[in-house]
Amino acid sequence: MRAERRPLLVCAALGVLIVALGVTGLCYGASWSTPAEVFSALAGTDPSVVITEWRLPRVAAGLVFGAALGVSGALFQNLTRNPLGSPDVIGLDSGAYTGALFALYALTGTAAQLAAFSVLGGLLATLAVYLLSFDRGFSGLRLVVIGIAVNAMVTAFNSWIVLRADTDTAIAAVGWSAGSLNGVDWADLRIPFWIIALLLAVISLRTRALHQPLLGDALAITTGVGLGRLRLLMVLVGVGCTATVTAVAGPIAFIALAAPQIGRRLTGSPGTPLLPAALAGAVLLQGADLLAQALLAPEALPVGVVSTAVGGCYLIWLLTKEVRRA
Repeated sequence: MRAERRPLLVCAALGVLIVALGVTGLCYGASWSTPAEVFSALAGTDPSVVITEWRLPRVAAGLVFGAALGVSGALFQNLTRNPLGSPDVIGLDSGAYTGALFALYALTGTAAQLAAFSVLGGLLATLAVYLLSFDRGFSGLRLVVIGIAVNAMVTAFNSWIVLRADTDTAIAAVGWSAGSLNGVDWADLRIPFWIIALLLAVISLRTRALHQPLLGDALAITTGVGLGRLRLLMVLVGVGCTATVTAVAGPIAFIALAAPQIGRRLTGSPGTPLLPAALAGAVLLQGADLLAQALLAPEALPVGVVSTAVGGCYLIWLLTKEVRRA
């Protein structure tokens, strides 16, 4: 009974923390707003453009994008059975960045083009990693190692593209690559929110089957799970979530890496459950964005700078632990 209650209590605590961070984000700005002013603005009794049109989209983006990155990381870590198997480690983020660079460099760089080519670039990078790692069967460890190599090569290719671009395009690409929620508004978020909601709804219908591969391929097949179709669905949803976030905010590193493991360790689950990963991702991104706004106030840092700094420390700790275990 205690083991069953623990995930519920952890999810409830993360939900309370999300609400607290959201209210803080709505209060924080060039001028501090009281919680009473925030609730009045949200209820419509005392309208405030600053709260509802400037701060609320940013808070909503931190919540939804953090949850999407957490779910994406959980899917890839379940797929690879490796805590390092996250989209930003195996090259998905770099591939999405390549697609966005193509939209900026070769096309006009509209929001629709950025979204479409980010998803396409992420899919192509994931396909390349999957095909290169498939050798008489699927190996999660081989996928992670090859993914790291592909990530390095694609990152180098992206740097070459930026160096060859004109000054304005290069400045836009470098600024976008930092990963930022600065300046997002409702017009930027409506379509991405619908896409993420659809992807999360699709994967939620297969949550029971997601943990079957942890039993081993042979045993999972005997339970009636179609591993090929399940893995394809996990890849498509994971790529879709990450690339959608990348198209709007740029590549935000390490949220997808850390959130699933934080959720798993807090709940004590044997696998990497999706709901705790989503909630932990929302907490991490909201907290990182608040920190990015406060560190050099009134100038707001890109949230990707903060998430990379914090995530780098987490990655060092995770690698040290994995080496000791080996």
